[in-house]
Amino acid sequence: MRVFSGVRPTDKLHIGNYLGAIKQWLEFQEKSESVFCIVDLHGITTPYSPKSYQKEILEKTAEYLACGLDPEKCIIFIQSRVKEHTELAWLLGTICQVGELQRMTQYKEKRQQHKSAAAGLLNYPILMAADILLYQTDIVPIGKDQVQHLELTKTLAKKFNARFGKTFKIPEPFLPKLGAKIMALNDPKKKMSKSMPETCLFLFDEPKDIKKKIMSAVTDTGKTIEYDPKRKPGISNLLTIYSLFADEPIKKIEKQFQGKGYAELKKSLVKLLEKEMEPFRRKRKELLNRNSYVEEILNQGERKARVIAQSTMNDVYKKMGLTG
Repeated sequence: MRVFSGVRPTDKLHIGNYLGAIKQWLEFQEKSESVFCIVDLHGITTPYSPKSYQKEILEKTAEYLACGLDPEKCIIFIQSRVKEHTELAWLLGTICQVGELQRMTQYKEKRQQHKSAAAGLLNYPILMAADILLYQTDIVPIGKDQVQHLELTKTLAKKFNARFGKTFKIPEPFLPKLGAKIMALNDPKKKMSKSMPETCLFLFDEPKDIKKKIMSAVTDTGKTIEYDPKRKPGISNLLTIYSLFADEPIKKIEKQFQGKGYAELKKSLVKLLEKEMEPFRRKRKELLNRNSYVEEILNQGERKARVIAQSTMNDVYKKMGLTG
């Protein structure tokens, strides 16, 4: 079984990214053939700084390594260095309808957010489909906001197979049962987002920032500590974070804090997060001083990824009549 996932180099990692995606990646690399990509071509579909982009790419790689990705157990590489990504995206674009792209919710949201509608933003889901299909992927760990894009990927794979003969595997999503969406600390009805940094718990935050953000997190009326997202969204969000970092069921945590107040839950969560997140900060700091080591990991990953990508593209070109 092969797993594929990608991350934009410009996205600052928060605990939602870790709990909803990275934590699953660590489990997958132990039991599956795992391919993880720094999707720098996706990153340029919205405003970015060309001068600092290479630095951001290296930093993002270091951060994922700090979280536990092991180059001995998975493939880690940069998207733009494997040209087959853009080649397949162009070919898939010839069978994708414009209407399918215009229906994408993220395209509509980003068009309003950035007040522009570049073709790259519209075609983003086609490149994402190419990323996934290129590696004959079985499973794609994603958040709920990417489900629509994966559905388009499956549609394009089926269209291609029907028109040119069986070529691509049909990938399936993997969504964690708990933690697929971590909510904002100041508004538990909204998803945690780096666009609200003061209430977003970043993965490499210092202890003082962790304490400040958790202790000021919105709670609910009443005093009972119980998991009920509709009636108690604030406490339910904190319980979810606690459960996933402690690797304990929510029921056990509810029992642990039975008869105790919200402040006690928050203080205990602060201690837990400081303990669990400290190794990430320490490893990240170490890796940021070893650029050549990180570059070599990316080079090795690129070579391994290209072998799979070229095999797929040789088949695609033959099926489409572009080679003999």
